Amino acid sequence: MRWLRLFIVALLLPLAACATNTRPATYLVETHGPYTLDTGDLLRVAVYGEEQLTGEYRVDDAGSISMPLIGSVPVRGTTTQVVTARITGALAGGYLRNPNVAVEIAEYRPFFIQGEVAGSGQYPYVYGMTVRAAISTAGGFTDTADRTRALVYRLQGSEMVRGTVNLDFPVQPGDTIVILDRWI
Repeated sequence: MRWLRLFIVALLLPLAACATNTRPATYLVETHGPYTLDTGDLLRVAVYGEEQLTGEYRVDDAGSISMPLIGSVPVRGTTTQVVTARITGALAGGYLRNPNVAVEIAEYRPFFIQGEVAGSGQYPYVYGMTVRAAISTAGGFTDTADRTRALVYRLQGSEMVRGTVNLDFPVQPGDTIVILDRWI
């Protein structure tokens, strides 16, 4: 009887080693905090009473917007509140007596998706988007896609961070999503 138990344990031990963890590994990818502006964002700037200054301005490759009277305003890595204060300060410095400025995001920079989706490419970001919604935007999975996880590449500071995430992970503008194929 003792030999039978040892024999069963000896058979089950290699099988236990074959067990895998189905949860995706995670890396440090920040998912919250205020939205920071970067190249490709389109800002709607309203200056009350000044129609020639009111308009939409796209953030250029240098991370700035260019406005009449005040010229280039650096906006990369800042929030719309900071940009509002910068524009207000620049206009108050000799151009307008008491400028009333409002800045909002008219269009977010795009996100990118590649791999096992019907249509890889660049797509417009929608606030609150998840990986699952991004996959739907790209036409859905291919037949060989891994339907449980994805890779997300995100720029954090000056470093590109990669994370394996589930499909309900929040996407940010500028993210690159890679849908891997499953191994059958």
